[in-house]
Order: sequence, then C-alpha cells, then structure tokens
Amino acid sequence: MSRKCSDELPPEEGMEVDCKPEDLSKCSYEERCVELGEVKDMRLEAEAVVNDVLFAVTDMHVSHSLTSGLDVAYINVETREGIRYCLELTEAGLRVVGHTFDQVDEGLSTQYHETVYSLLDSLSPGYREAFGNALLQRLERLKQNGQ
Repeated sequence: MSRKCSDELPPEEGMEVDCKPEDLSKCSYEERCVELGEVKDMRLEAEAVVNDVLFAVTDMHVSHSLTSGLDVAYINVETREGIRYCLELTEAGLRVVGHTFDQVDEGLSTQYHETVYSLLDSLSPGYREAFGNALLQRLERLKQNGQ
C-alpha cells in the first residue's frame, strides 16, 4: 500500500512514503483528499466556489449564520438581477434551499446541480452573459499572446 503527502503512519509500518511530511504544504488540499480517501471539508469547498464565480454575480459569500461543516456548507448569492438565494453545498452538489440570505426553507425541494456554473446558469441570465463575456475576453487575450 502506498500513500502520498501524508504523515499519519510512520514509514516503518509497511507504508511507502512518496513525500516527506514537510512536503505536505506543496500538495493541494484536493490532492490530499483524493490520495487519502478523505471527505472534503465543505467549508473550504464553499470558499473555492465563491472565489470561482464572484466576478459574475452581484454578491456571494459563505454564510456566517448557518452552521457549515465537513458535510455541508451554505452560500449566499445575489444574482445580477438582484435576486437573493441561499445555496446548500454537499457531496451531492449544489441546490437552492432558500430565497433570501441565511434562510433554509425545509419545504423547498430543488434539484441538485453538479457545478456552481450549472446552477447559476439556470438561475441568472446576467450570470450567463458575464461568464460568456469573461470567456470571450480570455480567448481574445490568448489569441493576442499567440500571435
């Protein structure tokens, strides 16, 4: 059995070590989760989601009022149309759980989306436009740098 970027067991217990404990900082959180079979911390995932699409919405932040943990996190988002949502992030994906910040409506039954892009695409034409414009700008920069 092999492990990477982990110092849970000393090497003399039959484990092959692919990097030293001091190299842990060089491995990403995602890599450690995948290699060690760990459950991701949804609070960290939520922060990454926010950072990924903040440019294309009016406001987006991890909820400070609702309790997040290893298995669930809540994200507040206001679309460019001015509509507010509370999103739930779990291993199953993202879904709308409320129609205002920091609100979970237990009676609301909405579909899960695998990505934040898919969810926002279904909620906000302004998001689609901003995302498309950002993509075009990036392609233009690549084209200019390539010539």
